[in-house]
Amino acid sequence: MAHLAPVAPCDVVVFGGTGDLAMRKLLPALYHRDCDMAITPDSRVIAVSRAGLDDSGYRDKVDSELRRFVPEAAGEVNARARFLRRLHHITVDVEEHGTWDGLRALLADEQERVRVFYLACAPQLFGPICVGLRDNGLVTAHSRVVLEKPIGHDLDSACRINDEVGAVFAEEQIFRIDHYLGKETVQNLLVLRFANSLLEPLWNSGSIDHVQITVAEAIGVGGRGGYYDSSGALRDMVQNHLLQLLCLVAMEPPTRLDREAVRDEKLKVLKALRPVTSGDVGRCVVRGQYTAGLVEGAPVPSYRDEVDGAASTTETFAALKVEVANWRWSGVPFYLRTGKRLDRHASEIVVQFRPVPHSIFPGIEDTITPNRLVLRLQPDEGVRLHLMAKEPGPGGVRLRPVHLNLSFAETFKARLPDAYERLLMDVVRGNPTLFMRRDEVEAAWTWVEPILAASAEPPRRYAAGTAGPAAAIALIERDGRTWHEEVTA
Repeated sequence: MAHLAPVAPCDVVVFGGTGDLAMRKLLPALYHRDCDMAITPDSRVIAVSRAGLDDSGYRDKVDSELRRFVPEAAGEVNARARFLRRLHHITVDVEEHGTWDGLRALLADEQERVRVFYLACAPQLFGPICVGLRDNGLVTAHSRVVLEKPIGHDLDSACRINDEVGAVFAEEQIFRIDHYLGKETVQNLLVLRFANSLLEPLWNSGSIDHVQITVAEAIGVGGRGGYYDSSGALRDMVQNHLLQLLCLVAMEPPTRLDREAVRDEKLKVLKALRPVTSGDVGRCVVRGQYTAGLVEGAPVPSYRDEVDGAASTTETFAALKVEVANWRWSGVPFYLRTGKRLDRHASEIVVQFRPVPHSIFPGIEDTITPNRLVLRLQPDEGVRLHLMAKEPGPGGVRLRPVHLNLSFAETFKARLPDAYERLLMDVVRGNPTLFMRRDEVEAAWTWVEPILAASAEPPRRYAAGTAGPAAAIALIERDGRTWHEEVTA
């Protein structure tokens, strides 16, 4: 990996610092950045929770969890010890003013240092935490606040959260994180389009037949059942992750790669999405919920059994046909799908090009398959371009589909940083390019909300370990197309 200059000295204050997100993603990301010397020696990581731990107890907990989520850390004794020395724990009840004294004292002598307040907690606490930070004099000109999804449950709650946080922090200090935007393949989508003359002239309705965006998970809801049952796939995945990926595929070229130009273009896409009316929902939207089945040969319970909700109508699968109503994409459908307990774990963007207008190969026209660009977000991040080629040998022309494969791991021979590593460092640098602006969040909710309101029918059932409900296949096949099901693991 190329050497990166360290970021400015900083204090990363994680509210919810003993929670799953902190242990599974945030602290491993900071550990890797520390190993790569991207964090200055005097920077600190301060966990805030109600756990009642002292620094020693918290470091012991993180030491154990770090070896679990970063297996190589077990052998990196010196690096692990250096990282653990950065860690502090402060017990705060965010809604009790008198419990903030410890955090105020710890930060008192570092007024000029960058402060990152990462809110890895329930969204209903975003407002009270920000008010507590303000009332205790902890917000400085060098402060930033990071908001994890979900930002609200609907448009009204999203606006309310944005108002509460915006009353304390300026918009340029607010970083609404979507970790999908930090993935290497997503970054390479921008490079493929705007640093190569090959693709961009073809990136329009004249050459592209349709686009598919899939985020498939083999896992169930796990320990998130309480949250997920009040959310569902449309709120949990479509409103943020999938729409953000759609924006990067569909946006116009920004004038430059800077903090606002990219977000301006993404907002234009969100505003150009054709509304899905109540009359369109039955034709353009499929909701599903998994029943008991087999995943990787092992039996798994139904969603209702996992959340102990015999009458739950929450969708664990969603498939949509979406249209971007502008000149570039007129007539090009975008098919989105996401779900849990599916038959594979994969996230990908598929750009399906149109067939050749005329075949010069008599008798074998049916063997010519249109070109396809597949961007794999996970697993095995990379880019695959499907082309037609002649099979070697005499005796006529025999065509065969082949692919050009760019595997990032094999090509660059380096560990691929987790998305949180990039995004956390961008927060410290004050670079919001890969984060959602307030108007983006509210535009996404504005488009999704009518779909939620019109989705009154119970979700269709699909067995765990399958590709989802049959209606999702019909959604795309009635247009004469089919889902891309290539196994990339």
